[in-house]
Amino acid sequence: MSWSPAAIGDLTGRTALITGANSGIGRQTALVLAGHGARVLLAGRDERRLDEAASAIRAEVPASALGTVRLDLGSLASIRAAAGEVLTDGPLDLLINNAGVMNVPQRRTTADGFELTFGTNHLGHFALTGRLMPALLAAPAARVVTVSAIASRWRSGAFTDPMSERRYRPMAAYAKSKRANVVFTRELARRLGATSANVIAVAVHPGSAMTNLQQHTGGLLSRLVLPVLARVAMGSPEGAAWPSLYAATAPAIAGGTFLGPAARRQDTGAPVPERLPRGADDPAEGAALWADSEQRTGVTFVFDRAAPRR
Repeated sequence: MSWSPAAIGDLTGRTALITGANSGIGRQTALVLAGHGARVLLAGRDERRLDEAASAIRAEVPASALGTVRLDLGSLASIRAAAGEVLTDGPLDLLINNAGVMNVPQRRTTADGFELTFGTNHLGHFALTGRLMPALLAAPAARVVTVSAIASRWRSGAFTDPMSERRYRPMAAYAKSKRANVVFTRELARRLGATSANVIAVAVHPGSAMTNLQQHTGGLLSRLVLPVLARVAMGSPEGAAWPSLYAATAPAIAGGTFLGPAARRQDTGAPVPERLPRGADDPAEGAALWADSEQRTGVTFVFDRAAPRR
């Protein structure tokens, strides 16, 4: 099916929050949504970089309505503070869980003691989504878009040893976190579907693109291989943002869908449903991940309480 971000309709009056919006796919997603009239909240750890991203977007879209939110997904206290700030702002129409870390060379932990990759990519977004649920419920028709990856289908993504305490392998930790993104989305969709909430949850993967996600990749790979991949195999952040943009704005998407690029070149047609990681649609696995995530983060989702309406 023919589609491009130009097909996105008028988003005036809608508010979107994008994590990791200061660079790469997140920044491109923010730029396009702002260009179609949405009010966009750029969320990230570095206020200076957020301000620079906002200035760059305003340079391209002078009339854009932007805000910034200081958010460290590796800190439950920061997530609580950021969510509290957003909740006072009114309904939230779009939450795009985009930020992530990958290939951290040595095992590190978040402020709360979680393995950094799983703690940031999954637990941080789980906690943020739960805390923002009242604002999402208050919107006329809200969406939660969580950015996963092809790595979600790797065998190393099994949830044995989720904190990589017995053995740490950088890309296995990444695969676990990206599988968790999909399992979380499927379980969130099931729970939302059992309520009258007008909120849907969708997962996407962007294909391959050169962004700041590769910042931890060093040595020979960084010097020799990545430049070749960038030219031959990887797309751009512009194309890689298409699945997120489509999931956030296309009119007929079912909750729980996992979308990816239509072709190896991401900017070619409408993103398409992707094969789920094996077992990711198992309700037992979804329930187990949910319970573990609640226990670790202390965040419980409430689906029947709304924030003040506009």
